[in-house]
Amino acid sequence: MAKISVLGAGSWGTALSFLLSNNGHEVLLWSALEDEVQMLKEKREHETKLPGVRLSEKIGITSDLELALQDPDVAVLAVPSPFTRSTSHRMAPFVKDGQKIVNVAKGIEDRTLMTLSEIIEQEIPNADVSVLSGPSHAEEVGKGLPTTCVVSSHSRKTAEYLQAIFMSPVFRVYTTPDMLGVELGASLKNVIALAAGTADGLGYGDNTKAALITRGMTEIARLGIKMGGRLETFCGLSGIGDLIVTCASVHSRNRKAGYLIGKGYTMQEAMDEVKMVVEGVYSAKAAKGLAEKYGVEMPIIEEVNKVLFEGKSAAEAVIDLMLRDKKIESPELPWDNEK
Repeated sequence: MAKISVLGAGSWGTALSFLLSNNGHEVLLWSALEDEVQMLKEKREHETKLPGVRLSEKIGITSDLELALQDPDVAVLAVPSPFTRSTSHRMAPFVKDGQKIVNVAKGIEDRTLMTLSEIIEQEIPNADVSVLSGPSHAEEVGKGLPTTCVVSSHSRKTAEYLQAIFMSPVFRVYTTPDMLGVELGASLKNVIALAAGTADGLGYGDNTKAALITRGMTEIARLGIKMGGRLETFCGLSGIGDLIVTCASVHSRNRKAGYLIGKGYTMQEAMDEVKMVVEGVYSAKAAKGLAEKYGVEMPIIEEVNKVLFEGKSAAEAVIDLMLRDKKIESPELPWDNEK
């Protein structure tokens, strides 16, 4: 049994607390919001973000960050990506040397173009930082539906330790050394999911969504490999796996926000309607910045940014994508006959 603190009591943090407690671990769930703490203590359920998932009385709930970081074996950082830096900064004075921190949020900081693990390591340089990612909607994990993720760490030993912590009959965990690839796939797929949702809102069909998923994955892998990630990672759970579920699922807040934009909502109206952090909106600018920094062509990412931040109509963006110059799908493949 491990002592685990889950920092962030949104849908994913709550679902992971439920999972880890069921795995037999001692779990303490932290939230910065006093009203959220009181609701969880009284109801043992997150009524707005994860209704129907009952938390065991064994799970502690607190708003005291210092208490939450009193010598846990593992700290799971589950705050939305825009709050990763500020929360890490608050955590730093209480973190012991070598503390295992597992980030489970997905995003890239648009100001610095840093991944979330890089942010945590900058704010808490004495921590041992890992990431957990994959196609894993909180609603389904909370119901005990079979789910598979991947954990990445700087060392095999840490990755395998965390694999054992999270693994259960309904939650299978793989390991990989490619932390950068895992984080890029996890964050950039949210931007593609906005595009897929927008296509749904415009009334387009499965053909359109399949095109966005496959060409979107091509863009993600193209950038990721240029940055040092591995193709195998983008073909795996945190790449194509997470992209498929986020583009297709009714649980996906990014797809839902895109759907509303396709229906004519502004970006802000869509985010207000979703009522949760839409990670893809924050990652879109960062994705565009990375594409420019590394000289990588990412037309879907570019059009999403124009729709979100420049007032371009979604329908016009689709037309411009369809009418781009003719391309070869896989330029690296040779022809048998060049004539």
